[in-house]
Amino acid sequence: MAEEDTSPIAAFYQDRAVLITGATGFMGKVLVEKLLRCCGGIKTIYVLLRSKGGQKPRERLEELLNAKIFDDIRKNQPHQLSKLVPIHGDITLPGLGICPSDVTLLAGDVSVVFHSAATVKFDEPLKCSVEMNILGTRRLVELCHKIPHLVALIHVSTAYCNCDRDEVDEIVYPPPANPQKVIDALEWMDEDMIASITPKLLGDRPNTYTYTKALAENLLVEECGSLPVAIVRPSIVAAAWKEPLPGWIDNFNGPTGLIVATGKGVLRSMLCRPCGTADIIPVDVVIKLIISVAWYTATQRPNNIMIYNCTSGSQNRLSWREVESTVFSLVNTHPSREVLRYPGGSFKSNRLWNQIYVFIHHQIPAHLLDFAARLMGRKPRMVQLYSRLNRAINCLEYFTTHEWVFHNSNVQTLYKQLVGKDKETFDFSIKNLDWPKYFEDYVLGSRKYLLKEDPSTLPAARRSLRRLYVISQLVNFIFLLGLWRILIMRSAAARRLWWFFLSTVVRSYRLLPSFLT
Repeated sequence: MAEEDTSPIAAFYQDRAVLITGATGFMGKVLVEKLLRCCGGIKTIYVLLRSKGGQKPRERLEELLNAKIFDDIRKNQPHQLSKLVPIHGDITLPGLGICPSDVTLLAGDVSVVFHSAATVKFDEPLKCSVEMNILGTRRLVELCHKIPHLVALIHVSTAYCNCDRDEVDEIVYPPPANPQKVIDALEWMDEDMIASITPKLLGDRPNTYTYTKALAENLLVEECGSLPVAIVRPSIVAAAWKEPLPGWIDNFNGPTGLIVATGKGVLRSMLCRPCGTADIIPVDVVIKLIISVAWYTATQRPNNIMIYNCTSGSQNRLSWREVESTVFSLVNTHPSREVLRYPGGSFKSNRLWNQIYVFIHHQIPAHLLDFAARLMGRKPRMVQLYSRLNRAINCLEYFTTHEWVFHNSNVQTLYKQLVGKDKETFDFSIKNLDWPKYFEDYVLGSRKYLLKEDPSTLPAARRSLRRLYVISQLVNFIFLLGLWRILIMRSAAARRLWWFFLSTVVRSYRLLPSFLT
């Protein structure tokens, strides 16, 4: 067989069993789908699932497989779905909450582990974040030590775990604190005490997510021993670029929330560094890298823990100004069916001006709309909605107002190892990514997969948006006219200016015939 027809990565996963944590998350779903679709010879995919909302693991697995991204597999490779096996467990419980018989099953069958389970909430209480991101990692490492044939443990971290540095290399930096000391301290502290010391512990880091992810990396290094470990650090993970579906997204986190809020006309302003790098990385690029890293770790057996910064800034730079201009245009071209206000506004680089703009265009309209709702006997909800929006924007502000240089030589070296079909099937390079086209798919994907708006409704949505534009312009005109009338009534200077303007217009009109002749 010619080399161009081979797939060393797919061959590696042939007859192999893998374990995935975080399979119901955004990246987890895409990882499961990619392995099933492109590594057809894979034997078993064990997914660690806990009971949630009255659903047992088996029911949650069925719900997972109902996601739109599995439609192609259901149609063309339905037998692949039977390779998914739920394992009842919970990363917040000792021993991952896995029963002894399942531990024996995993130890005898699994050879690759993908650990992507984590809490990604920026404002998560510190104790909860430590429980999931640090202790969860420890418990998984303890399980991996019981797996004799393990050839790769891939830990999904974040490029921002070292956001206190301007430049981030592909190394594990010294921790901001000793992980075990933090764990021990939180065991005896009550919630109020933890809340009071959290800012001191975080230091230059903006939230508990980046803090605990940094500690988790260090704990992994300390406790992995001889395990074949690699760490993948994605930056801002966003909608799919090419697969499983262009623009596919299943949550409102990060840029997605900004796109939807802008399209609804709710978001009018946010603080950012316009020329700063918006280090956005499509989810399918991250997953292709993760699968490739497992293959490389298992087959090449590096002597040390390899770190892979999965970022876009150094390969295909995008600025926040480009995001702004592209998204604001696209949400008007592909509008939502239900828009609260005509989309508008801009990103601000000046904090004071942003605060003024937010007060005028967020807070005042929210209170006016709620006042109108009360008059009509309806439940007021806009102030609450804008409060949630402002909290979300504040969580993102650190990342839109700072800039980092992420070095990714390990990613580039690994890319050169791809041969044959893997150059296409597992291509994780973003050099050829067309950002305007990507964001168009992103906007359409948010509309289709999150807002559940069928593409056939676009013509009606565009007509509705045009009507809303006329109404918004009329309202603005009436508002300015009313404001000017108040000024004329209360200010002699304004009256003089007004009469000067009218007299100038009249004189110009009288002189017009002479110019024409």
